[in-house]
Amino acid sequence: MDISTWIAERGGIAHRADVIGAGFGLAAVRSAMKSDEIEVVRRAWLVQPAASPDVVAAARAGGRVACVSLARRRGWWMPDGVDERLHLRLAPDAGSPRNPKDWDGVVHWTKGIAPVAKRSLEESPEDALAHIATCLPHAQALVVWESAMRCERLSPEVIRAIVWPTEKSRRCASEVNGLSDSGLETIFASAVRSWGVALRQQIVLAGKPVDILIGDRLVVQIDGYAHHSSSAQRTKDIAHDAELRLRGYTVLRFSYAQVIHDWALVERTVRRALASRLHLAD
Repeated sequence: MDISTWIAERGGIAHRADVIGAGFGLAAVRSAMKSDEIEVVRRAWLVQPAASPDVVAAARAGGRVACVSLARRRGWWMPDGVDERLHLRLAPDAGSPRNPKDWDGVVHWTKGIAPVAKRSLEESPEDALAHIATCLPHAQALVVWESAMRCERLSPEVIRAIVWPTEKSRRCASEVNGLSDSGLETIFASAVRSWGVALRQQIVLAGKPVDILIGDRLVVQIDGYAHHSSSAQRTKDIAHDAELRLRGYTVLRFSYAQVIHDWALVERTVRRALASRLHLAD
């Protein structure tokens, strides 16, 4: 395998020390650094055109991809409207990014709370969560935290055992439960809990889990953005809703657009159901 192939397999960017450590001779490394196909960043990073702009920017700045930018790279669910600028973490004693003319992002000058590899261009998921807790409004941050728990397979016990650096991150850690099946469900559950209403998530009723159960009889189902991509799934949902109603449950179903863009309607409907006492057992 040649150096170019080795770098390409690692996302198109690699540190010179790692290339040498992989067994490539110093002469071969120097030759590669002079190649037209490789850009040398900060005299140490070998960068190919296919490399992610985020990690290249991190290498230029001497930092790591952080916060919501790392969340997007790892596939965590992100609410609409969240800042799409690049977030980087630099050491507390670091200066500003080295390319201020090209820089239009957010810098977190913080000490890491979880270790990563010495030359990693990404901060740890734990550090990203800590930054997200301070960067986003609490409801949005909680959505991302819940998604991270699913994607990273983190349990509430693991989350709560971490020594979080800020009051906002400690609040998120105390509230996540890992039960939400989607970001929309987290948004709904967080808002309704703020009313002082007790609810349960992912309770199995009539043989299938429901998103939210309020009291003993009020079921709330949240349809995601891409929900009902098939008529077969839609048919199953209708059948399950009907079975729940036959068993005495009140079933409310809300769409992505309603939860995100018409929360007033959602809130009004749920409050009316609660006021009618339909959520209580006979």
